[in-house]
Amino acid sequence: MAALRTPEPTSYAAMDGMPVLSLATLSPDAFADALGESFRTYGFALVADHGMDAALIARGWQLARALFALPDAAKRAYLVPGGAGQRGYTAFGTEVAKGAQANDLKEFWHVGREAPGSAPAAEMPPNVWPREIAGFREIFTALYAAFDAVGARILAGVARHLGLPPDWFDGKIAQGNSILRLLHYPPVPVDAPGIRAGAHEDINLITLLLGAEEGGLELLTREGRWIAATPPPGALVVNVGDMLQRLTNHVLPSTSHRVVNPPPARRHIPRYSMPFFLHLAPQVLIEALPGCVTVDNPVREPPITAHAYLQQRLREIGLIA
Repeated sequence: MAALRTPEPTSYAAMDGMPVLSLATLSPDAFADALGESFRTYGFALVADHGMDAALIARGWQLARALFALPDAAKRAYLVPGGAGQRGYTAFGTEVAKGAQANDLKEFWHVGREAPGSAPAAEMPPNVWPREIAGFREIFTALYAAFDAVGARILAGVARHLGLPPDWFDGKIAQGNSILRLLHYPPVPVDAPGIRAGAHEDINLITLLLGAEEGGLELLTREGRWIAATPPPGALVVNVGDMLQRLTNHVLPSTSHRVVNPPPARRHIPRYSMPFFLHLAPQVLIEALPGCVTVDNPVREPPITAHAYLQQRLREIGLIA
């Protein structure tokens, strides 16, 4: 493995101290440098000009709102017994952040990869599609593919930053157990507790999030301060997950983040977001990259397959027993 890249001078706008990186206008090397620096500093990056179809995204928001507006009994018909919430519907108040005392104030729907016939159902179960929402399967299959493609481009930047070939991740994510989550935080009372989703780190390689313009997402800085992660309209919030942290031996850190309630005057407004959790293929072994291991940073965690690690973490957040 080659040495880590030395950052080149770049020019990009800054927002509240966090850079906003243009995937369209920065050169591949400049984007890799800026992305790596933002990840090392914050564990997060704001990515604009990602090229996802705005009309497709707008239609996705329409269908997500229609889905969560269904009666509770209709939504609960799409709960998958024993499915660990990996496909279909997960009811309000089910998920809890690792180590948290209170459950999150959200409900969500998961769309996964349409797995090849050889994939074990335990690793990549079939999707569930709501019969009540016309066009749901077509729109979210297209959005899944769009997120998947942009995620691969961003990971090419990660690879460049780490001194790896740009396509280093491609074969490892081609059949990854990635998940597109449709999230709904219903309105809360004026006197509700301050947290909608407890502080946590993500399980996967990277997360690509749309919808963070509606405030509430905060990340914990290295100095122990909570700061808002609010992108320009239509931009992505991208963060390092625990799989990438483990792969890079903590060179790229997975950062704690949370969703807080808005000010009392806005607590009657629901919050919707659309994160894409980009995963490695289940059989891929997560082990520290040699270029990320030094005398001062020895190997911190033993190798583990992506599937075994996912199962371990799903138990920790209460989605499987």
